[in-house]
Amino acid sequence: MSHHTPSRHLPGTDTEADTAAADPADDGTEPAAVATEAAAAETEPRDSSDTATDAAAPATADGRWRGWRTRNPRASHALSVGTTVLAGALVVVALLLPNRVERIEFASFVRIPAEGVLLAGLLLALPPKPRRIMAVVSGVFLGLVTVLKFVDMGFYQVLARPFDLVLDWILIENATDFLRETFGRTGQVLAVVGVIVLFVAVLVLTTLAVVRLTNLMVRHRPVAARTTLILGTAWITCMTLGVQVGTVPIATKGNAEFLGNRVEQVRAGLRDARVFEKQAAVDAFAKTPPDQLLTGLRGKDVLFTFIESYGRVAIDDPAMAKQTDAVLKEGTGRLKAAGFESRSGWLQSPVTGAGSWLAHSTFLSGLWIKNQQRYRSLTTSDRMTLTKYFGKTGAWRTVGIVPGVRRAWPEGKFFGLDHIYDSEHLGYHGPYFSWTPVPDQFSMEAFQRLEHGKKDREPIMAEIILASSHNPWSPIARMIDWEDLGDGSVFHRIKKEGTNPTEVWKDPEKVRAEYRKAIEYSIRSLTEWVERYGDEDTVLVFLGDHQPVPTVTAGDTGKDVPVTIVAHDKKVLDRVADWGWTDGLKPAPDAPRWGMDKFRDRFMTAYGPRG
Repeated sequence: MSHHTPSRHLPGTDTEADTAAADPADDGTEPAAVATEAAAAETEPRDSSDTATDAAAPATADGRWRGWRTRNPRASHALSVGTTVLAGALVVVALLLPNRVERIEFASFVRIPAEGVLLAGLLLALPPKPRRIMAVVSGVFLGLVTVLKFVDMGFYQVLARPFDLVLDWILIENATDFLRETFGRTGQVLAVVGVIVLFVAVLVLTTLAVVRLTNLMVRHRPVAARTTLILGTAWITCMTLGVQVGTVPIATKGNAEFLGNRVEQVRAGLRDARVFEKQAAVDAFAKTPPDQLLTGLRGKDVLFTFIESYGRVAIDDPAMAKQTDAVLKEGTGRLKAAGFESRSGWLQSPVTGAGSWLAHSTFLSGLWIKNQQRYRSLTTSDRMTLTKYFGKTGAWRTVGIVPGVRRAWPEGKFFGLDHIYDSEHLGYHGPYFSWTPVPDQFSMEAFQRLEHGKKDREPIMAEIILASSHNPWSPIARMIDWEDLGDGSVFHRIKKEGTNPTEVWKDPEKVRAEYRKAIEYSIRSLTEWVERYGDEDTVLVFLGDHQPVPTVTAGDTGKDVPVTIVAHDKKVLDRVADWGWTDGLKPAPDAPRWGMDKFRDRFMTAYGPRG
């Protein structure tokens, strides 16, 4: 930054020129050269608003600083040069930084940014006062863009998509809750404070850097003008000829494209609201009489069960396939021995990495709920969901087992369930496993105790959300004897035997290994429950809600999840014979693949009067 020396101010000279004359070491030039450059800079008109400071002597702190620079010219010169170099590096990095971690490489930072060249030309052309304002505004704006890129990096690492400026703010609260449950209250506070400090630091440092470089350009106007012209010419040439370093183009307008995409994202969100409203108005079963709904399942207990983060990667990835395959084969065999058959296929989730509620509502509503705007529109509408249609018939008691819900859930009323059991009402007195409030085996046993195991009851339709396979997959529970579950206190010992998430997440391979074990635990909890408590009237539909984070999928952005129907009554599976699903709990690689929003209507058609 420039330091004004009032005693050297002369009427009609520019502030930056005065600074150069007073502080020859500030820009790294030799003293002999500074006088010439300062004289040249004096031709630029000075803003009269700066003269008000000329009458007063500098503060004592400023005086001490100038005294130190006078006594230590070499150190002062080195400090000034170093600061200028750092400022330049910061601006270059901010201009060229990609918004995805995997795109950060050396070639990314040897490009010519069109925005930087244009900004330099504009700053050189402006008069002093507008130039200073422009430098500050540009620095702040560049800092905000840089922060947004960092946020994008985080979203790509978790959700495999960029941050939505309109719809994703609600996820900040979810993220802080996740940090608290995974790393404790102290870890949450430290992380939040760190983010705030980083945000402020980026804004302040980019602003100071742009202002410093602007002052430097003005003091060396001829050199700066020539350099800007050369860079502009080089950019046009490289863009025209398509010059690249490896696969990275030398000439870039990445920031303009980045911001243009953000503007289009907002516009698309506004358009999407109208599109979704039209889609939600169409319901093939809206006028179907209750006595003609789901007639093929009357008298059955129907369980729709979501396994958190159970994605295709758990079945297809070579590092996990062998162990997962063994668990699925074992489950298929044990269920068959108990009289159950199963069929499996693939569904495409609207999300990946996180956002389970969007997948759940897509599956149940028959609408593609891909963002928070659609979710809010859905849950404030009168759209009929699969759970509501079961309730509409009057033939089922509808319940929800949602151990992941730990606070008020007003949207729960939308799904039309007669009763909802959240984490506080399952009778669990054991520990959390990081984010997971209740282990899956206990959740299934609680469902048996609270609903399924009651005598002389009516048929049940249950929505069950298993949470043990939720990120960060450390520590995870393990299967124990069902008779030993008690009130869950036994899990205190089991948690102590588990891994530490802080250590696990230092190594992606450890993360993948713990993810696989969590999926195996969830599948075993479910299949053993069916084997133990299921009967001839049990129908189980279980599926993954979305793929896990890219750390586990190794960057694969596919959104496929397995879906399986298990039933004791052969007639139940005969109704879906034309679906072409694979026998057993494991879908074949070429098994049918539908959008998750297609399941509701196909299921209701299969089990309706014409199914």
